[in-house]
Amino acid sequence: MKSTFQLAAAAVFAVNSVAGHYIFQQFTAGGTKYPAWKYIRRNSNPDWLQNGPVVDLSSTDLRCNVGGQVSNGTETITMNAGDQFTFSLDTAVYHAGPVSLYMSKAPGAVADYDGSGDWFKIWDWGPQGNNWPLRDSYTQNIPRCIPDGEYLLRIQQIGLHNPGAAPQFYISCAQVKVVNGGSTTPSPTAKLPGAIKSSDPGLNVNIYNGAITNYVVPGPKVFSC
Repeated sequence: MKSTFQLAAAAVFAVNSVAGHYIFQQFTAGGTKYPAWKYIRRNSNPDWLQNGPVVDLSSTDLRCNVGGQVSNGTETITMNAGDQFTFSLDTAVYHAGPVSLYMSKAPGAVADYDGSGDWFKIWDWGPQGNNWPLRDSYTQNIPRCIPDGEYLLRIQQIGLHNPGAAPQFYISCAQVKVVNGGSTTPSPTAKLPGAIKSSDPGLNVNIYNGAITNYVVPGPKVFSC
């Protein structure tokens, strides 16, 4: 039987482990902020580590977080191309690092899609001097020119707060059906994993060495219509 001290120590460890983390769990569209996980795929980490990061660049968990290759009952929201959306977190981001938005078109229903196809990036938030985009929500628009269809809409924040250690990837994917779109094929595209490499300068920068200049956010260039 574990002692009271051992149980208390385990509890403190669990709290401290979670305290340094955060997760994108709510989606807003059309002015409505929906309940957690309604349109965002919930990961399969245990509750005490639900907001933990992905650190393995070769893992398929890099697509939509741990267990995010399946829908798990997530609903799909219909949006017009060009519509605004917001990802919100359980607590504001406080590990310095960039934030990116990606999309990947499903071959059919996005609920059946594991994210193994091509991804394109639609936005980056990088540093401005010493200031990183540390927020509790991030807002952008669906590109107006992309074709109609069902997509995974992915947000990624990279924690660079431990120079020399593996960067921490905080990831969530929403399921979106895009209507009234265009006919432009997004480019460039990349696979996940594969789009981001451990040798990328944007992963190896020391954020404590003064103002960040000429920073390049890891991953492909941003697609624009």
